[in-house]
Amino acid sequence: MTAVPLSLIAAVALSFAVSYISIPVFNRFMVAAGIVGRDIMKREMKLIPDMGGPGVITGFLAGIFIFIGLEVFALKNSTDLINILASLNTILIVTLIGIFDVLTSLMKQKEGLGIFERLKRRGIPSWFYFFIPLPAAIPLMAVNAGVTFMSLPFIGRVELGLIYPIVLVPLAVLCCSNATNFLAGFNGLEAGMGVVLHLSLGVFALMSNRLAAAALALVFAAALASFLRYNWYPGKVFPGDLNYTIGAVAACVAVLGNMEKFAILCFAPWVIEAVLKAFSGFNAETFGVLQQDGTVKPRESKIRSLTHVVMKAGRFTEKQVTTILIGLEVASCLVAFAVIHLI
Repeated sequence: MTAVPLSLIAAVALSFAVSYISIPVFNRFMVAAGIVGRDIMKREMKLIPDMGGPGVITGFLAGIFIFIGLEVFALKNSTDLINILASLNTILIVTLIGIFDVLTSLMKQKEGLGIFERLKRRGIPSWFYFFIPLPAAIPLMAVNAGVTFMSLPFIGRVELGLIYPIVLVPLAVLCCSNATNFLAGFNGLEAGMGVVLHLSLGVFALMSNRLAAAALALVFAAALASFLRYNWYPGKVFPGDLNYTIGAVAACVAVLGNMEKFAILCFAPWVIEAVLKAFSGFNAETFGVLQQDGTVKPRESKIRSLTHVVMKAGRFTEKQVTTILIGLEVASCLVAFAVIHLI
């Protein structure tokens, strides 16, 4: 592992600072524009900003741009410039999809007549938003057209020819974007698990001397960490449009860093969540029902989410459920670091 370059340190610091400052500004704009939603697991069910992405993406872009500026103009290093720019295209397209999802929910289409269904708004139809991230993979596919292999857990390097850039890269963007959108709904859950995921990916990329991948992961982790300050219980803003982006960044980092094995291991909780959701036809909700004692319980008897597993395991508050699942992601990443050189 080489020394951490100053360009990366500056990028991470700027990303955190810009996001931290800009998120409250965007929150005020969201409230003024009516882009708000109800926090249905709170007694008062307050309306809070429904789109946390703009502040995070602003900080992320500021960090990446200063990284590019220092590397290209100060250090004369443009080795990974095309890969970084292609990844930014993929990430920004996925972010636009998330924004579109939130804005279409303002049509206030109800999901049913029950209390929960009347409060939860529906945006893009589920069958449509599952596939809509596919076009976002095109920039990443283009710059990886010459790659013919990938690394898999317990298998190692597998030669795949053009199947890798044409099939597996878009599949990675599609699956990762949707998976991080599945495990959501609790204050701090998406951002908290996302910080752990991208911090781990970034550190591993640095250890592997993959600077471009490390920059994407760590700069995004810094922006998410600042967002977590406002999204932690009781949340002052929803991630909304960020849910897709968290997975898209992870997919870009894994592809750029050729670190698919490590990324899959770190992604284990989301893989489990996708399997559980599949049993319900991807219709089950992660949300819980607030109880009189302040704890939350699942709305249905069957376990169709990791949040259901935790809520059924004991009497936990929303904050405790979030903390437990973040702890699960920490454990997954630690296991990944421990076993990656054995598989």
